[in-house]
Amino acid sequence: MRLTGGRVFDPQKGFVLRDLCLEGETIVSHSGGETVDLSGCYIIPGLTDLHFHGCMGADFSDGDPAGLQTMADYELSRGVTQFCPAGMTLDVPQLEKICRTAADHKKNSTSGSDLVGVNLEGPFLSQAKKGAQNGAWIRDPDPELLLRLKELSGGLVKLVSLAPEAPGAIDFIRKVKGEVTVSVAHTACNYDQALAAFSAGARQATHLFNAMNPFAHREPGPVGAAADSDCRVELICDGIHIHPAVIRAVFKLFGPDRVIIISDSLRACGMPDGQYELGGQDIFVKGPLATLADGTIAGSITDLMGGMVRAVGFGIDLHKAVTAAAVNPAKALGIYDRYGSLDVGKIANVVVLDPDLSLRSVIFHGKAL
Repeated sequence: MRLTGGRVFDPQKGFVLRDLCLEGETIVSHSGGETVDLSGCYIIPGLTDLHFHGCMGADFSDGDPAGLQTMADYELSRGVTQFCPAGMTLDVPQLEKICRTAADHKKNSTSGSDLVGVNLEGPFLSQAKKGAQNGAWIRDPDPELLLRLKELSGGLVKLVSLAPEAPGAIDFIRKVKGEVTVSVAHTACNYDQALAAFSAGARQATHLFNAMNPFAHREPGPVGAAADSDCRVELICDGIHIHPAVIRAVFKLFGPDRVIIISDSLRACGMPDGQYELGGQDIFVKGPLATLADGTIAGSITDLMGGMVRAVGFGIDLHKAVTAAAVNPAKALGIYDRYGSLDVGKIANVVVLDPDLSLRSVIFHGKAL
């Protein structure tokens, strides 16, 4: 297949007018197959969401195989060709269950977005900044538990969130940093504590600004420590969690190569307004907002493609937004050798956007959906 006439995403050059050639499941330099005219369109890599909980009524924390398949199918339909679902703070048996469910899905699923990892957002968090997490199951960092969960997942556990002020947190980071990416999250830590975590080997910050101390001129907190480190930072761009001016500021402060756009979407994503469940707690959805009964923001109902497009609407250059939603998450998960760009030799997961950035089509493993 030869895609012609479109503006093709290039990580270094921006958008380039050139053909994109696909052969079987692979991006190639030349192809003699079908030619598809995409004049005026943008051709970008399939996106990778490394932090989302659910959609279409399903949640990864349920540990339900059918629900996980529903999530994979929906993500693919929205141009998210790789997904890394996130668990909540759960009790140990349920954490084990979701890891086994992921391993089974990886082995047996024949449709939907590619499952490329598992993100454990909990249970090693702060009670003071638990947000929508269930405080009853928060526990101190436990390297043995994490490694057991990784084994149960068939090696899929790629990310774990951590409050740096928790007892034993720094030792935990040193022990597991070669096994998973540790992300600073749901934390009441100050600048020095966060910087100690990054110095020990933490390499990411979970949904920056949300569920952590603010960035202030005398107390820069974990945001300031992240800026002074070389870590990547997650950013929810639904227009609810972060003000557009702050989204613009983050891209300026960290640069487009360190920002990862995430959805942090809930089971209510793709569903009507109403009452839903998250980690054993009721959530209430009205319009673009999801909250707990006490008004705490509980997550997003915007998928990653929607968040990326909204970031552009907030003033982020399209090339930078695609970098943050496709390139950077693939690098963070260690899968950039196969996914995340349109380089020759990579898997042919391609998204076509109309000039107004509406989703026109998805090509998955070389086949148009």
